[in-house]
Amino acid sequence: MQLVGDVDTAPVGTQGLADQTIWSDARARVTELAMSRRAIIGPQTSPDLGLFIVISGGGWVQVGEERAAINHGEAVTWPPGVTHGAWTDGSELRAILIELPDEAIANEPAELGDAAVRSPASAAVGALAAPSVQPDEHDESEGEPW
Repeated sequence: MQLVGDVDTAPVGTQGLADQTIWSDARARVTELAMSRRAIIGPQTSPDLGLFIVISGGGWVQVGEERAAINHGEAVTWPPGVTHGAWTDGSELRAILIELPDEAIANEPAELGDAAVRSPASAAVGALAAPSVQPDEHDESEGEPW
C-alpha cells in the first residue's frame, strides 16, 4: 500500500492513511484504504460520487457540515462537489472507496434500460446455516472456541 499522506496529491491535512487501488477504468475506481489510529483524510471535494464502505474498525466521517460516527459494516455516500473527509480516534479503520465519475453515473440508466432503473430492489431472503457441531460434541482441546 502507498502512504497517501506523503503524496503531493493528498488533501491538505491528510495523515496516517495508506491506499491501494484494486481496480480502475473509465467507469469507476475501487481503492482499499487503511487508516491508522488518529489518522485523517483532510476535508476535500471531488467531481466523482464516492461510496466509503467501512470493512473493519471505525471512526468518523464528514459530509458537508454533517459529522457522524461510522463503524464496520456501515457506508456513507460522498456526493460530487460536496466537502467530505474521515478520521479515526483510538482505533484503526479499513475501508473500500468506490469512486464513480459523473460520466459513468449519467450513462448508467441508458446502459441498464428503463425496466432496471424503475424496478425497486427486493429484500434478500436467507438464514444462517445450522451448526454442524452441537455444544456437547465440541472438543475444546482442538483450540477452537464454541
